[in-house]
Amino acid sequence: MKISLLRPDDWHLHLRDGVSLNAVVAHTAERFGRAIVMPNLKPPVTTTELAREYRARILAALPASARFEPLMSLYLTDHTAPTEVARAKQSGFVHAIKYYPAGATTHADAGVSALDKTFAVLAAMEEQDLPLLVHGEVTDSQVDVFDREAVFIDRVLSDVTRRFPALRVVFEHITTKEAVDFVKSQPATIAATLTPQHLLLDRNALFEGGIRPHHYCLPILKRAHHREALIDAAISGNPKFFLGTDSAPHAKHSKEAACGCAGIYSAHAGIELYAEVFEQAGRLDQLEGFASHHGADFYRLPRHTDRITLSKDPWTVPTHYAFGDDRLIPFRAGSTVAWRLCSP
Repeated sequence: MKISLLRPDDWHLHLRDGVSLNAVVAHTAERFGRAIVMPNLKPPVTTTELAREYRARILAALPASARFEPLMSLYLTDHTAPTEVARAKQSGFVHAIKYYPAGATTHADAGVSALDKTFAVLAAMEEQDLPLLVHGEVTDSQVDVFDREAVFIDRVLSDVTRRFPALRVVFEHITTKEAVDFVKSQPATIAATLTPQHLLLDRNALFEGGIRPHHYCLPILKRAHHREALIDAAISGNPKFFLGTDSAPHAKHSKEAACGCAGIYSAHAGIELYAEVFEQAGRLDQLEGFASHHGADFYRLPRHTDRITLSKDPWTVPTHYAFGDDRLIPFRAGSTVAWRLCSP
């Protein structure tokens, strides 16, 4: 069995930099036409000029035959100036600004300490029609890690949507039924991305036969009923929900450590894994909308006109990929993926 899709896009992607960037970018470029590239480098991409330089490094790292466009984002801080929003919008290559609560995830130490410090920037974003991307978790140590997304909706996101009703917001990598219900209840300015790991795994996957560090990501995997709500949203045809892998490469030693990094690398099968989800749900007919239409429409970019083909042809994922001087352990390492990307 084969299926044909308009070329999809990845609306949430980590590419890192330097030798790490060179090791992973080809996987994304092979499958996707565009990707929103996360700005949480060290140091973070906080200005339009830094985004311009990072974009140039991404383009230089692409295979010669690639037709891939990196869509840049800026890292919101307590000190971001409203004037930077206009520069970003006018650049033509910055498509969003990313909000990380300080300390919420990998390289989020420079994130926002209190969102009210950024209200002038959010007002400028609303005026310039530049989307806000949110890592939707509170970092209050008194809040259980499995509840941080739901609490974020109540404490933070609901207030933002009330204060800035015209601001386009992407609630990224949602993991709970509460997040699905919130996005559904909001106007068309509010959307969400869904990752393959949160559609394929629940929190039991963290403890299958022992601690599984390569299943650890943030937001953390949740209970099965939350995963079911995410699947229902993905296959529903609702244009508020679209593909965002949150593919996040880390060196093997950084994952398999006493205090391992959060992040799952999925770019090597970035569309094939979603095909599994949609096939299992009996809704392959909805995959193209989720992968190729909804995100482009939300970001007000043209849909692609070329197509990719997937074949129901199981293949075994390598146990690792080269990652500079280290190794990168991909999602499903040593196991099979049911769908294969066909060569052009």
